[in-house]
Amino acid sequence: MQRWPVLLFLAWVCLLFFAGIGLFMSGFLLTRIELSSSSSCSDPLLPPPWQRQSLPPGSCWAPQRFSKAVLVIIDALRFEFAHFNPAKASPLPYENKLSFLHHLTTSQPRHARLYRFRADPPTATMQRIKGLTTGSLPTFIDVGSNFATYAIQEDNLLAQLVQNGRRVVFMGDDTWEGLFPEKFFRSYFFPSFNVKDLHTVDDGILQHLYPTVDSGEWDMLIAHFLGVDHCGHKHGPDHPEMAKKLTQMNEMLRSLVDHLGNDTLLLVAGDHGMTETGDHGGESEKEVNAALFVYSRTPLFGTGPPEEPEAIPQVNLVPTVALLLGVPIPYSNIGEVMAELFSGDGDTVSAALQQLSVYHINAKQVDRFLQSYSLVAQDLPAEQLQRLQELFSGAVEEHTQLLDQVQGATLVPPELQSRLGSLISRFQLYLREARVVCTQSWARFNSLRMVGGCTLIAASCLLCCMATELAASSDSFYRSCLLYPLLWGLVVAVVLGLAHVLTQEGLDLLLVSSCTAAASQLGFFWHWWGQHHKRAFLVGSQPPLAHIGLRQRLRAWLGLAFPMGILLFRCGAMFSDSFVVAEAQVAPFLLASLVMLLVGKLHWDGRLTVLEGPRQQVLGFSSYRREMWYLLCLVAMLLVCVRLSGFFHQCREEIPQCRPSLFLSPLASLRNTRAKNLFYLLCVALLAGLVYAVRSWLRHYGNLNSSDPLVLFVRWGFPLVVLCIACYWAVVSSADDSLGKLQELVQVAVVAFPWAVYGLASMGLLLLLCNPMTVFAKDTRESAGSIVTPYLGVPSSEVDFLHVIPQIYKRMQESQKSRLERGSCKATIAAYGLGSVYSAALVIALTLLGFLLMLLHSERLSLAFLLLFLEAFVLLHIHTRARGLAGDAVGCPLLLLWPFVCEMPSSQKKKPKKEPQEELQEVEEHMMEMRLRESPEKFSTALLQLGLKYLFVLGAQLLACVCAAMILRRHLMVWKVFAPKFLFESLGFVVSSICLLLGISLVMRVDCAVSTWFSRLQLRDAKDCWLLVQGRLATTPKNSDSRRQVFQGLEMLLLSFIESFSH
Repeated sequence: MQRWPVLLFLAWVCLLFFAGIGLFMSGFLLTRIELSSSSSCSDPLLPPPWQRQSLPPGSCWAPQRFSKAVLVIIDALRFEFAHFNPAKASPLPYENKLSFLHHLTTSQPRHARLYRFRADPPTATMQRIKGLTTGSLPTFIDVGSNFATYAIQEDNLLAQLVQNGRRVVFMGDDTWEGLFPEKFFRSYFFPSFNVKDLHTVDDGILQHLYPTVDSGEWDMLIAHFLGVDHCGHKHGPDHPEMAKKLTQMNEMLRSLVDHLGNDTLLLVAGDHGMTETGDHGGESEKEVNAALFVYSRTPLFGTGPPEEPEAIPQVNLVPTVALLLGVPIPYSNIGEVMAELFSGDGDTVSAALQQLSVYHINAKQVDRFLQSYSLVAQDLPAEQLQRLQELFSGAVEEHTQLLDQVQGATLVPPELQSRLGSLISRFQLYLREARVVCTQSWARFNSLRMVGGCTLIAASCLLCCMATELAASSDSFYRSCLLYPLLWGLVVAVVLGLAHVLTQEGLDLLLVSSCTAAASQLGFFWHWWGQHHKRAFLVGSQPPLAHIGLRQRLRAWLGLAFPMGILLFRCGAMFSDSFVVAEAQVAPFLLASLVMLLVGKLHWDGRLTVLEGPRQQVLGFSSYRREMWYLLCLVAMLLVCVRLSGFFHQCREEIPQCRPSLFLSPLASLRNTRAKNLFYLLCVALLAGLVYAVRSWLRHYGNLNSSDPLVLFVRWGFPLVVLCIACYWAVVSSADDSLGKLQELVQVAVVAFPWAVYGLASMGLLLLLCNPMTVFAKDTRESAGSIVTPYLGVPSSEVDFLHVIPQIYKRMQESQKSRLERGSCKATIAAYGLGSVYSAALVIALTLLGFLLMLLHSERLSLAFLLLFLEAFVLLHIHTRARGLAGDAVGCPLLLLWPFVCEMPSSQKKKPKKEPQEELQEVEEHMMEMRLRESPEKFSTALLQLGLKYLFVLGAQLLACVCAAMILRRHLMVWKVFAPKFLFESLGFVVSSICLLLGISLVMRVDCAVSTWFSRLQLRDAKDCWLLVQGRLATTPKNSDSRRQVFQGLEMLLLSFIESFSH
């Protein structure tokens, strides 16, 4: 079997798809260029002076209003959590718990105010921290780095504070440590990745918060609490644990206010909200609707709060805090100052003049950023930049004229107030339109790259079709279709590299890899065209009778019309936003419809009716009827599984009447203890049932008979993994207050049990790679009889020794001679499990993968994993009998192997005695997977064709999503529907292709182990004996040695025996 060429060819095809995905993504999801410039106090951004304005020492750009600030970030603080509604008699667990904020806003309306804090998607924690500190917008694709943070190089609020000699103290989420290294005067970081832990971060902050505030050794204090966010992930917002956590935050804020001084500004903010299931990351209303609370012991606002809280973007916090603390606004900020915080205690005119001053500074800073960014990126529309420049210049000019008139006292108060209000509106219009222009420009598309990526993906799909046909017809397939295209791509890469060295220009690795992929594709198509012409010439030179296969070829193409039509229908549906939105409901319906069509086709072909014919004569009426009902039961089981899968659904924002499945939430979200216990027992029972089914299947086919490490791991390691997962579920689903003194032990168990599962799964995979053979070989050779000698005991002299040796040699000669004369020999080795050795390794690998995935999901999703295994089992059996359905990525080779596994009847009834020739023919029919080793070249070709067909199906769906995103990029729902669908399909293709390569690699590893096993067996046993299958296997070496070779082997065996005996 050719192993490495198959794997290399599939890996090369996957890389071609990856290059197309990367090139399209670079044109569709452009990332914003980060400028390295930073603001400083010496920048000429001060507004024109007026007689009452003075800049105190130590202030930059604007007078410092506060010397200290406390920023309390309560992760996932949705606005509804902070808003207090006294009219609600029976509030939900997350409502009316932060009563202290309501008390401050009602008792001190000029000191405190609550805002709707609008987050920009994506609502992941790291992207929100960037927005809260830089004042800029993170791009759509940056969400992937939420758990792989990197330091922020762009100018930000913390860098400005440190640059101007301010002391920044941080405590809480350790995400900040990676984003702002060496920026903190003092820091207390706590691990944030374990979303099941509600108290470690919060309790650690409370331990240091009040002593740090009282010490006064800080200018900016940041405390990032995670308990509310983790409680949402673990229990959901509508749970008593959420009420406890919000009550804890309320008491924290009450105590914190008592420790604050008059020169301190308090900011309480949520970085994002959460859905009804406690999740976040998207752009739904509940995810982007966070809360911001502002408080100071000195008056902040000139008027009372509005009836409805005002909604402000999160980026507005950065310029506001910077100017309030007297430091420059970060260079790349596009936020707008919250002007009401700069009103002061003066009259209305003084407050408006002060607000105009900070608006002027803010507008100058934004204008400078736009000018710098347009020179570097050159992707801001020139006409929009021109309009923004006109708005800015007009507002600045009018501001200068107004200040001159104020100093000259030429305006009466009513006219002055009107002009001040109009000018403030002009600055607001400029700042808001600048933000809109930046948002739109950072979503601009590179049409050339999008078309290039789409072309690469389409060419890769076409390559899969052509390679599938060539793999079975070309003798030099790998040389002409793999080696030559790789050389073409290598030549192009070298040329581009030399061009980069000679021109000294920047090297775009993504563009180079795309050009290399395109060149290798051209090389493949060039050699395919040459071979196509050669075959056409050979066919043209043959007599007309050679064209008799045209009808068969046409029939084969018509047979592909139906499945290809289904694929084209699904790909065409990707262009409909309503289909993408309702895909979770439409796809199961289409699958059930296809199953019913399959039943109709089987009935049309006569598979579901008892007909008179050779098949009925061979199988008999009862056997044929049993097979028919078995197939119908499989179809019914598949329909039941599809129906049950509808219970596991998540709701999209576009379907407001939808309610998310209860099975998606963890057990900890259940309030009823009895229901929680019942669900827990059901989940553990389903997990144990899955392991029992896998072990029963392996035992049925004889793969659990040996004492190899892998078999022992399946016997004892699988139950141990189930025990660890069950214990972990029990710990994380229990309420925190019910643990009592076991809290510390539980904290250890929450970490220990997952690590135990990871360790056991890693051990199983390692054993599977080292020795994937689950075969038990038993020696069943007949004894040659006892060797009779006139001497008893061990020979004690050379005479005795010389007498024994001839008898042994003679007896062995007679035994071998009699066997050779009979012309056949009885079974010498019984190998249990050899007929399913490939499938057994794949099933074990899939089970280990299922363990890891179950640990990463909620407990009640164990039923979904059981349904997945059951659907795979049903689909494989239907594929064996109906031949027409596909499987998953890792288990994709099972589509090739399963028909051979299922050829052995499950019943082992006693059969009438048959002639030797018939018995030998029956044995060969039941060779199962060992039949693949009769023709290694066909085995490798079948594996390659299967992988290429699988990649073609995935690639066609990916191509449809790419085309939909490219054509509908100006669609109203592009960022809500088509862009997420494209990202999901791209990620799914990458994961599926990698899993496909791993699955085929595992099959090849098993094939290598089987070859080694046969080699050792042939060296150990006589080479002229048949290797038969005892119950579950069969394979027959076809070479038999001559009499001379047998006697030479006997002589060598005798010499080794003499040597060992003499020692």
